[in-house]
Amino acid sequence: MRKTLSLVILSSTISLYASNNLVQEALKAGLKPIPKDKQELKKLIDNPKNPITKEKVELGKKLYFEPRLSKSALISCNTCHNLATGGDDNIPVATGHKWRQNPHHLNSPTVFNAVFAKRQFWDGRSPDLEDQATGPIQAAPEMDMHKDMAVKVVTSIPEYKKSFEKVFPNEKITIKTIGKAIGAFERTLVTPSRFDDYLNGDENALTKEEKEGLKTFIKVGCTSCHSGVALGGTMQPFPVAKPYKYANVGDFKGDKNGMVKTPTLRNVTQTAPYFHNGAVWSLKEAVKIMGETQLGKTLSEKEINSIVTFLKTLDGKKPEITYPTLPNSTKDTPKPSLD
Repeated sequence: MRKTLSLVILSSTISLYASNNLVQEALKAGLKPIPKDKQELKKLIDNPKNPITKEKVELGKKLYFEPRLSKSALISCNTCHNLATGGDDNIPVATGHKWRQNPHHLNSPTVFNAVFAKRQFWDGRSPDLEDQATGPIQAAPEMDMHKDMAVKVVTSIPEYKKSFEKVFPNEKITIKTIGKAIGAFERTLVTPSRFDDYLNGDENALTKEEKEGLKTFIKVGCTSCHSGVALGGTMQPFPVAKPYKYANVGDFKGDKNGMVKTPTLRNVTQTAPYFHNGAVWSLKEAVKIMGETQLGKTLSEKEINSIVTFLKTLDGKKPEITYPTLPNSTKDTPKPSLD
C-alpha cells in the first residue's frame, strides 16, 4: 500500500514538474497570458492618452453598432467585425458599400484581442485602435462616409451630443473623438482562454495532448512570429523561406519594407478563412503553409495535428455584449445614400 502511494506521489510530482517546465518554456519563448487579475488586465489594455471609463465604453459600443456612420446607413463596424461570431465576417475579402470588395483582396481581421497587437491594419499603418477605428468609416470600399458627414450624424442627435460632452468635456466632436470612443470599447473585447489559465498556474487547464501541441508549437518555431499576449500582432516579413502558395490572390505586398502584421491566433478556429487575402479555409492547411512559407519546414501530419490541437485551446470566453438601443435620428441627420 505504501509502495503504491509512493508511486502515485512520485508520478504526480513528475507530472507537476513537467507541467511547470513547459510553462517556463512557453514564457521563455515569448508567450504571455492574459492577466487573471482585473487591475493588471486594465493596465495592459488601457491607453493613457484615452483612458477607459464606463461612460466612454458605452458610447463607443453604440457607435460600434451605429450604421448611420456609413453612407448607406446599413453598415457598422460590427458588419465586418461581428461580435456574435469570431469578431470578423468569415468571408475571404472585406466587402462594404455597394458590395464593393477591398481592392487588394484583404480579409477582415478579428477585433477580439486586437488591443494586444502592436500595430493595426495588415500593413501596420495605425498605431492603435483609436486611430484604426476612423479608417473604415471613411474608406470608399467600406463605410464610405466623409469624416464631416460622420461628425454631422453625431452632432445632429441630441443623445450623442450629450454623451460626447460628458465623455470628452474639453474636446470638440471630430472624427478623432469618434475613433477614441470606438477604440475604448474595442479595448474591452478580450477573450481569456484555457491557455491563459494554464500559463497563469492551472496545470490541469490543458490536456496531455494539448500540452504536447504547445510543445510542438514552440519546438518547430511558431513562436518566432506568434508570441506575446496576442500570439501575433507584430510586423513580420512575409513570405520568408518560400513563396506564399496563394500570393496571386490580390496584390497586397505588405508595407514599404514587405512587412505584414502577424494575425492573432486567439479564437483562430472561428476566424476562417485565413491569411491576409482569405485564401485558405482549412486550419490544418494554414499551419502546413506557415511551416513551409515562414519556417522553411515540411511539417509532418502528426506535427500539424498536434499544433491544431493546441490552437483550439485559444478559443476564449467572449465578453457578454448587450446590443445597444440607438438614439433616434432628427431632421438634421444626414439621409442614407446608396450611390
